[in-house]
Amino acid sequence: MVDTPLHTLFRQPSAKMARTSKSTPLLISLSVLLALRTSCAGGIAIYWGQNGNEGTLTQTCNTRKYSYVNIAYLDKFGNGQTPEINLAGHCNPASNGCTSVSAGIRDCQSQGIKVMLSLGGAIGSYSLSSSADAQNVANYLWNNFLGGQSSSRPLGDAVLDGIDFDIVVGSNQYWNDLAQALSGFSQRGKKVYLTAAPQCPFPDRLLGTALNTGLFDYVWVQFFNNPPCQYNTTSGNINNLLDSWNQKWTASSINSKIFLGLAASSEAAGSGFIPADVLTSQILPMIKRTSKYGGVMLWSKYYDDQSGYSSAIKSSV
Repeated sequence: MVDTPLHTLFRQPSAKMARTSKSTPLLISLSVLLALRTSCAGGIAIYWGQNGNEGTLTQTCNTRKYSYVNIAYLDKFGNGQTPEINLAGHCNPASNGCTSVSAGIRDCQSQGIKVMLSLGGAIGSYSLSSSADAQNVANYLWNNFLGGQSSSRPLGDAVLDGIDFDIVVGSNQYWNDLAQALSGFSQRGKKVYLTAAPQCPFPDRLLGTALNTGLFDYVWVQFFNNPPCQYNTTSGNINNLLDSWNQKWTASSINSKIFLGLAASSEAAGSGFIPADVLTSQILPMIKRTSKYGGVMLWSKYYDDQSGYSSAIKSSV
């Protein structure tokens, strides 16, 4: 979204217009309000892939609720392992059963929705043993999910928009090398978007170094299951969350759009769930004041289906 310059908004009307239109000041005021509203408008990112009862990728994007979809997860890779994707009950990659997801990827992209492959997750076997290992993983991702070529593309021949780092176990080593290697592929034509889902304690212990590369386009910070910086469901206190958002994440040198990562229902997280009315009335008005605001991330499509959370907040995001 390109902001309208203020000098354009306040351009003076001609003398003739001033005499014939008494509504000009009102129109200017409305234009200013519209510009302010659109400058802080955000999108909703969603994680899809970890529950077979959450609908297809096409159905997900046809809701028109989401601007970004993270396909979760590639949860085995690195350190000499043969990479494996796990889409829970959606399909069986071992029998090439996930290649049909290509149709959904294209459907989403045709609606302007960016689709990323998410690496990691809470349960998996992944790590990087060296810079060379990071380059090998990057090459695999390029050839099997992005703009390269391979005879064994797990999700078919659709080209994803980028790679999401949801790294929550293991070491903090070499994720910056992976980000740099993936970013390098953007020089071959289509941009490779990089996104990440760090925990809200700042800096993130696993992704902090990678985020400092400045290569990530979108960062959806997880403000749940993290008591030091999440909403207090007992007292209703939002101060820890706002302090983390304002004084750490958006005040940092990370040159990315920052998203508020949330659980889409109380069942989706062990702690930190924010009721929709609290989010829209107390939190979003405060965090949208920064130019780094990008929107809201939700875990996950399945839980969002159960709660209707995105529908309740979309007009405020």
